[in-house]
Amino acid sequence: MSSKIPRYQQIKNFILDAIEKGDYLPHSQIPTEHALADQFAVSRMTVNKAIRDLVQVGLLIRTAGQGTYVTDLKAESPLQNINNIADEVRSRGRQYHSVVIRLEEQTAREWVAVQLGVRVGTLVFHSLIVHYEDKMPLQLEERYINPDWAPEYLAQDFTQCTPNEYLNQHCPLTDVEHIVEAVMPDASVAELLDIKPTEPCLLLQRRTWSQQHLISFAQLTHPGSRYKLRSLVHL
Repeated sequence: MSSKIPRYQQIKNFILDAIEKGDYLPHSQIPTEHALADQFAVSRMTVNKAIRDLVQVGLLIRTAGQGTYVTDLKAESPLQNINNIADEVRSRGRQYHSVVIRLEEQTAREWVAVQLGVRVGTLVFHSLIVHYEDKMPLQLEERYINPDWAPEYLAQDFTQCTPNEYLNQHCPLTDVEHIVEAVMPDASVAELLDIKPTEPCLLLQRRTWSQQHLISFAQLTHPGSRYKLRSLVHL
């Protein structure tokens, strides 16, 4: 193993590569910590850190008394949080990039006006962006912005930062509303996500506020076979 890369990271890369190649299939058990420690001539503590990192990002799951297993490999996002998708992808050891389809000013149609709390015909900002994990489309983000609260939105290079990242920096989000539903994609959505029109999608509709100001309305569409949402509630 190369001495330039921390040993725990080398073990993480080994496991990630094995998952990518199909050597470790979804729901299959990976080698034990003891076996990996012997294989790479490292301590079990080092192996434990590598595995713990992969558990935290949802690629592995530990079952008490049984071992560590590969998950179903769908990208996962916590429903109650607003995470930056670029950070989510990179946390899984994958490559992130985006393609901006539209970045424009337009007049608000009725349904957009209702979601943003403005009058029909008000000028709003509109963006349409495809977010990728490695070379695979993971999310189609269509977002409408009230320009009163993010006047420089159209001047941003959203291949270098995400709208989520930009908005959090310039008008920190304080409240969020989520609506989740299963939908069938239309032809244009299916083409942008590189899926068949018969594949169900997960649609997350999100409105965000900064203090008392309604900032944006976004529709985030994910291929159902590639994405899931998770919610943990403490009672």
